[in-house]
Amino acid sequence: MDWRDTLKILVIVAAITLVGNLIGFKVNPMEAIPGMLVLLGIVISGLVLAKLIPVKLPSIVYISLIGIILTIPGFPGAAWFTAQANKVQFLALCTPVLAYAGIASGKDLDDFKKLGWRIIVVSAFVFIGTFIGSAVIAQLVLKLTGQI
Repeated sequence: MDWRDTLKILVIVAAITLVGNLIGFKVNPMEAIPGMLVLLGIVISGLVLAKLIPVKLPSIVYISLIGIILTIPGFPGAAWFTAQANKVQFLALCTPVLAYAGIASGKDLDDFKKLGWRIIVVSAFVFIGTFIGSAVIAQLVLKLTGQI
């Protein structure tokens, strides 16, 4: 996929997110546009870094690092970045991303059919393991911080 296609998809996702933000959370799109632009900038920067840096890491690593660095308390502009990004609700952002993932995985249905019932068993173990692992980590963190 070339950069133009990637940018088109990102702009479409941003537009759908703004509509979802308005419908689901009653956030005026004009208020949320700066936050959406911040998020788009972070994503595009992360994608560029993933192409430029010779270490082969998934682009989500770079995107996450940029987002974390920009919102560290004390980082110049962190309060503004956080305030703008908070106007874009997470669930409004999930809807178009998950819809795109579903459409993209639809082209692999023939490959999934070849795997048969085994993929269901493996998927179940992966989901269960991920859930239990997340619950254990959450329990430890909550205990260590005195929340429970």
